[in-house]
Amino acid sequence: MTQMNRRNFLKFSGGAATVAATGATFYTPSAFAAKARVVVVGGGMGGATAARYIKRLDPAIDVTIVEANPTYHCCFLSNMVVAGERDLDYLAHGYKGLAAEGINIVHDTVTAIGDKSVSTAGGNKLAFDRCIVSPGVSFKYIEGYNEEIANTKIPHAWKAGKQTQLLRDQLHSMKDGGTVLICPPRNPFRCPPGPYERASLVANYLKKSGKTKSKIIILDPKDKFSKFGLFREGWKNHYGFNPDENGGDKSLITWVKAAEGGALEELDAKNMTVTASVEDFKADVINIIPDQKAGHIAHVAGLVDKSGWCPINLHTFESTMRKNIHVIGDASVAKGMPKSGYAAASEAKVCAASVVELLNGMPLGTPSYVNTCYSILSTKPADGISVAAVYRLKKDGSKIQKVSGGLTPSGKDYKASDRAREVQYALSWYENITANTFAD
Repeated sequence: MTQMNRRNFLKFSGGAATVAATGATFYTPSAFAAKARVVVVGGGMGGATAARYIKRLDPAIDVTIVEANPTYHCCFLSNMVVAGERDLDYLAHGYKGLAAEGINIVHDTVTAIGDKSVSTAGGNKLAFDRCIVSPGVSFKYIEGYNEEIANTKIPHAWKAGKQTQLLRDQLHSMKDGGTVLICPPRNPFRCPPGPYERASLVANYLKKSGKTKSKIIILDPKDKFSKFGLFREGWKNHYGFNPDENGGDKSLITWVKAAEGGALEELDAKNMTVTASVEDFKADVINIIPDQKAGHIAHVAGLVDKSGWCPINLHTFESTMRKNIHVIGDASVAKGMPKSGYAAASEAKVCAASVVELLNGMPLGTPSYVNTCYSILSTKPADGISVAAVYRLKKDGSKIQKVSGGLTPSGKDYKASDRAREVQYALSWYENITANTFAD
């Protein structure tokens, strides 16, 4: 089948029909007696992508995004901001490009999702034929930790923005010899390699700024993590990590796994101390990334099961709990796919195609999905790693199956020039995916 890409969208958006990788057909506005209405709740990578692709697949559909924030800050590459390699504005994207393409933008907070309309705090009531919900994640705070503390003293910075800047400022004001605690969450969570990229880039900052007497301690409730071997190899190459000791005296990074007492239990914010399952740790900078669940509105709207996430039909991303409402991105139980920005955008395209087909009474195409996760280990020397995969829906619809993919070579296959290119690929990928999502 013809691959769906920017060139194909531009080629066929004038009305000619083609079949994309998702199986969707492009339609002309004249094919409809009346407009259908789609309301998208959430304007992040999932929501914005879904809205844009619906409008491109079928310009006659009335598409509205409801998003509280006029500026969206991307989470991916936010660790580059934390480490001082980029400014916060680098992550910022607005909605003028989407509005110029005929998508309605409402900056408001959704308070309820009914069977046929979405209600907002500002008094809007937006009717829909289909609703797409892309609410991201919310957090399960441990004892002693809450949203106020996260916003003012101990940021999780797992939603990019002011907390990203706060964490950056804390690191930059920390004296040499200070201790940084990074506390990843339990699975599942947004961006599985993210906490370990953060540790890498914080170590990169400490090394570049001459704060080499400082230490990073990762308190982990897991015994393994995404790209496990690649990260540990990178830490060894750049930061003196001893894999046999999960760190070592000469390493900027120490990793305390679950079996060694890494699981976090309590925070004493006043004394900058955390209690793990074996001992207490005191630090100058604490970055707790809490366990996660679907975003708040998904709970309010009755889209969440006992797992804390949103069960869906993997073909269409329609909720299995409520009809005509689709859930995409981190909040969805997309069995077989990680919770990442790229995955959210891929799910959004599949969902967009399905919504257009459902609204037009057309047969559903066979979906495929893609994901790539880049992680930057060091900027000088440049060293990046990635994992990529292509997926297809299993015939019985029970799982999204990986059909091909690859991982950055390591060990004897390691080449510094290739790893430096991975960093450039990551930066280029960021520019491309954000332009494709926000039309900027």
